[in-house]
Amino acid sequence: MNDLNPYEPIPFDEETWRQMPDFLSNLPEPVCLHVWGDETTGAAEREAARLAGLLAEHFPDKLSYRLLPRRINYPYYPVIGIMAGTVESSTDLGLRVIGLPIGFQMTSLIAAIQAASFRGQTLEPRSRLKLHRLMTHAAEDIGIEVLTSAEDEAGAVVAKAAFGAAAATERIRTFLIVTDYFPEAAQRYSAAYLPHTVINKRVHFNGVLEEHELVRQIERAVKRERPVTGES
Repeated sequence: MNDLNPYEPIPFDEETWRQMPDFLSNLPEPVCLHVWGDETTGAAEREAARLAGLLAEHFPDKLSYRLLPRRINYPYYPVIGIMAGTVESSTDLGLRVIGLPIGFQMTSLIAAIQAASFRGQTLEPRSRLKLHRLMTHAAEDIGIEVLTSAEDEAGAVVAKAAFGAAAATERIRTFLIVTDYFPEAAQRYSAAYLPHTVINKRVHFNGVLEEHELVRQIERAVKRERPVTGES
């Protein structure tokens, strides 16, 4: 992992493709990848389009993709939206990967695809029930930002739970930010350690968040209005 360059093509060797069917062949519902960016602007945006195309080519019954122009409200590119459905009809569940998912964050992208296809059933039933009850009475929606990097294996663990929460609950959105491309995002939150999770810009947590702990941190965000910091 140490030799990964965020501006070189994502390596897809034979071993990678041998493993992919284990994760993508049995999806219960198709998934469409929406890629926002400009292929003529830079290598990362061009590679994101290539990645989505490769996945759709290898799993045509399960995956499709759309290439979309940059949007004025996105500060960083590329942005990959993981939608339930197809190109013709897709549902936005609030799952985003910001930056190219290199290294361990390819695992995060696969987790997002699974979460969207299973509509959040990648979470334990108890977690889904608790999130549903929380968000039924919450005064505001929840936005989860997971700051991570190519070499951050723990970030993929947090991403799996966070994407599951967004897919399971209509009022939660999850943004995975690959800081290899956007170090200023980590600097903005003074995130000296990755993964760094921010919930509604006021609850911060350093380190691994297992599913039950993520639910607890979401509950804190719902109930508290002043900044709260947690440490792993």
